[in-house]
Amino acid sequence: MNSARWISACVVLLFAGQLLAATLPDERAESLYHVYDGGGIEVTGPALLVRKNFAEKYSVAAEYYVDSISGASIDVVTSASPYTERRTEYGFGFDWLSGDTLMSLSATQSDENDYDATTFNFDVGHEFFGAMTRVNMGYSRGSDTVMRVDTDFEADIERASYRLGVSQVLTRTLVANIDYEAILDDGYLNNPYRSARVLGASVPEVYPNTRTSHALAVRTLKHWSDNWSTRADYRYFEDTWDIRAHTLELGINTRLRAGWLLEGHYRYYTQDRASFYADEFDREFNFMARDKELSTFDSNTIGARLSFELLDEPWRMFERASFSFGYDFVRFDYDDFTDVRSGEPYSFNANVVQLYVTAWY
Repeated sequence: MNSARWISACVVLLFAGQLLAATLPDERAESLYHVYDGGGIEVTGPALLVRKNFAEKYSVAAEYYVDSISGASIDVVTSASPYTERRTEYGFGFDWLSGDTLMSLSATQSDENDYDATTFNFDVGHEFFGAMTRVNMGYSRGSDTVMRVDTDFEADIERASYRLGVSQVLTRTLVANIDYEAILDDGYLNNPYRSARVLGASVPEVYPNTRTSHALAVRTLKHWSDNWSTRADYRYFEDTWDIRAHTLELGINTRLRAGWLLEGHYRYYTQDRASFYADEFDREFNFMARDKELSTFDSNTIGARLSFELLDEPWRMFERASFSFGYDFVRFDYDDFTDVRSGEPYSFNANVVQLYVTAWY
């Protein structure tokens, strides 16, 4: 489940989109096929997006996203049986442009055999000082249902997110962006399949029922010439579970020749463990977790994306079209999560492949 959501985040992360002016999104149809393979988990599936604008002030979008997930991760190998599941997500969005203000409303619904999630999002952005400054505000509300397939267990989670961001054109070639987000989670926040270890024995994990998270991100985009640009991002995260995390990402875009664009990036992530995490407990506590995602670990990602034009001039209803191929190599290293099969700190590699076809009309 965590890997599937990580893939979803990679799919929708479009840095440049957060620095655009107050205009409607481009009319387009986009298809994606993605593959994640690492740590005993494989996630594959397609995604489709269609967007249409009306009267130069309204835009509607629909999306469809599928994950086929097979799991034999370290957690599964040591405490459960391999599994196969399918996650399906539907989304709908509406944008309204009024002068220098763009308002967006969207909703998504995803279903798995043991997890259902519904999320509503509202965002508004307004430009000031001749489009030199842009302020964004957003709010999300989500309701999830957690289940366990081999029992009648069922529990709920309520989520809320508050966002505030500012984009500023600093020079003719330099743009900076700062974003703050607060996330409030309430309900059953642990995994019903996972176990902690107490003196070698497996016991069900127990998490707090609430979690408040704060994240602050700073992003810069620098155009050096018509053919290449660079970006640098930093994000700090902390929560009431005592997790502290830092993310640094660097990227470069270069135009190889007419119609060909190459983007390369590097990402480093590191975090401290949650206050109630332990590889093994010496006695039982009120809260106990052995989820490796709550441990002390870091990851390094290096990747590239190559795009080229399929159509460089209008053809029938399409203005242009492009194809993109993206690949990421990710290395995860866990400091205090032990592979019980070897007794050594756990680590693994992951490969991520994404294929895009986009047509504008």
